[in-house]
Amino acid sequence: MHLYVVRHGQSFVNLPDWDGLDSDSPLTPLGEKQAEALAAWLPGQLKHIDALYSSTMRRAKATAARLAAAYGVEICLDHRLREIGNNRIDHSPFPEGASPSRSDWNAFEPTERPFAGVAKAEGSESIMHFRIRVAAFIEEMIEQHPEQTIIAVCHGGVMGAVFDYCFGIGPWPRCEIWTSNTGVTHFEYVAHPGRETWRLHEHNTIEHLHVYADMLV
Repeated sequence: MHLYVVRHGQSFVNLPDWDGLDSDSPLTPLGEKQAEALAAWLPGQLKHIDALYSSTMRRAKATAARLAAAYGVEICLDHRLREIGNNRIDHSPFPEGASPSRSDWNAFEPTERPFAGVAKAEGSESIMHFRIRVAAFIEEMIEQHPEQTIIAVCHGGVMGAVFDYCFGIGPWPRCEIWTSNTGVTHFEYVAHPGRETWRLHEHNTIEHLHVYADMLV
């Protein structure tokens, strides 16, 4: 299986002056252009995909919509691809408008207490519950799409959780995975008898932002 993990275009939550209140903010005008550049470029590099998955958050869905149009496929929405802190401990999303604001997040670094809630809100997931839901998505993809190619549009935190899973990182990661808006990461899963192998082919590819630089002005 070839898994292409794509971060959403720039959202208002990525801006320095974000007030921390609406965690499900849409794409900025620049983010819209980044998504358009990605959709114009990626099919020329990756000719065929078997499925397109997306987080149910607005910025990811808007990015995925451009890819869906470019590839002529439907979007499979999945709550497990939502950004950390936006789901409950049972992996279900908080109701619309009820997600914890950034100011409600606990001050400690989640990796210091990996099973403590990320946010003060009742029922908030922990860093480990977050990683478990991302891992559950990946393992389902292995079962559903053997020998196939899929794209998952998600968030920066999810990208880190994918790396943690594929590299077998324990509860306390020591390296943060940074991914640009619309950056593309390509993992390959190879099922060997008696063992499993993940191959990282590329991370944070943003060639489209250079090829279509004029579009982003």
